[in-house]
Amino acid sequence: MNEKPIDEFQLDSFTKNLFEDLLSGTGNESGESAAQLKDQYQQAVETELTGPIVRFFKQLLELTRETKASAASLGYSREQLLDLAKKHVDIDEHGVTIGGRVGRALGIARDAVGRVENYLEKRLEEAPSGIDLWEQIQENKDRISKVMGISEDDWNRFPKQLHYAINDTSTLSRCINLPEETIKDVLRVTQKYRMRLTPYYASLIMPGKTNDPILLQSVPTGEMVDNVGIEIPPVASDHSPARLIDQFYSRVVTIKVTNMCAMYCTHCLRLAHIGKSDQVFSKAALSEAVEYIRNNKNIRDVLITGGDAFILPNPTLRWLLKELDSIDHLEVKRLGTRIPVTSPQRIDNELLDILAESNEKGPVRVVTQINTAQEITPVSRDAFKKISRNVAAVLNQAVLLRGINDSIIKMWHLCETIQSSYVRPYYLFNCSFRNPEFAHMRVPVQKGQDIVESMYGNISGDAIPRYIATAGGKVPLHRSNIVEFKDGKVVLKKPWSGEIAEYPDADPAVYADDNSFAFKKYE
Repeated sequence: MNEKPIDEFQLDSFTKNLFEDLLSGTGNESGESAAQLKDQYQQAVETELTGPIVRFFKQLLELTRETKASAASLGYSREQLLDLAKKHVDIDEHGVTIGGRVGRALGIARDAVGRVENYLEKRLEEAPSGIDLWEQIQENKDRISKVMGISEDDWNRFPKQLHYAINDTSTLSRCINLPEETIKDVLRVTQKYRMRLTPYYASLIMPGKTNDPILLQSVPTGEMVDNVGIEIPPVASDHSPARLIDQFYSRVVTIKVTNMCAMYCTHCLRLAHIGKSDQVFSKAALSEAVEYIRNNKNIRDVLITGGDAFILPNPTLRWLLKELDSIDHLEVKRLGTRIPVTSPQRIDNELLDILAESNEKGPVRVVTQINTAQEITPVSRDAFKKISRNVAAVLNQAVLLRGINDSIIKMWHLCETIQSSYVRPYYLFNCSFRNPEFAHMRVPVQKGQDIVESMYGNISGDAIPRYIATAGGKVPLHRSNIVEFKDGKVVLKKPWSGEIAEYPDADPAVYADDNSFAFKKYE
């Protein structure tokens, strides 16, 4: 320890202010609190740790403020306090002063805790994770298994999760207790759009909870056919330079390897690609996409998506990754999948070996979509843990969705839950304007900004996603990127080019009308 004589010891401004507070009182105190303080003072004198010194000064400060007494009237001279202040600095490895710790740091820490008290108090009630709800999920599983005749062995097999997938209103009504009017509306929607949810994902729906976040994402409501608007051509229809390829950026491409998913989300950006039947595209088609990448040496990053990349059979996925790994200028491979939360049974040892083999050749990143903490169960968390051991990173691209994650508590708990489940929050997309079918799911941009900006200083930095709009590329929605709000649109400035883009905002009136939203209208 770097010890100095008392007469050479210099008080920093924090400790000077602390001493002024302690020594400026005019009152007297000789009660029980003063007696307890003597014991703490003795511990501080005898200790070789900082804790007893901090406790003494903290209680002394509280007592002088409460009684208006001075430290001197309580029996502690300036010289005694100075001696303890010096002792604290000598002990502390970083030379932190008692004034800095008691006068400032403890207060800052207390204020920081105060900012998250409401979140900590309400997160399990407002936004419980699937881990928190696991007991109820197990009850749901038993009920659904019995209704559908699924054995325990079949429940734990991915092909059987697809085989027993719920894709019609008859099966849906047997597995989930929904009002008759709801079922009628779902039937209207499924005459035009496909519905599919695995038995596992259905087990995450909480019985009796109106607008349950899992229910909202998997079971379509009448708005999908009642919403009126102009449907913009399928995403990337004007950015496909080769078969199965999308290319928005000079060095990054996407390969759409299938139109299949284990479930079809009610907010799916690729709604037009789903079609009426499942397809895993042929090796011939995939080879054309690979050749485009091979012949364009500027491309360094490829995203394998669909549909869902993990729908591909293991032999096909191994072949595709080997083909990509044979391209010298390709540096990064990403696989887009939602299967670890919709059917985590897919994550078998062979798949993990395939990922690890390719990751040895060059970084593999698994990019998933988790929109609510309720999607993280012990099973999906274990799946992500296994994946994370075999790839360079697991990243989450959430979508900001009304009723699902559009509050501070819901979003904070989502981000903290996935961070502790081996997944890094990466993007938060504003729900796309391209499809009028899910306009009712959109959240105003300013609401999203408030939610994301509330995270800074309150949760871990790498648990905070970047807020993004898809507007001819991914445009950050930070306030500095917004030029103005005009005529129902957000005028954005692309940071990489300075180009101006207009992005239709969610209708505030539609967003505010909560009484007729989704399942609430059936109450």
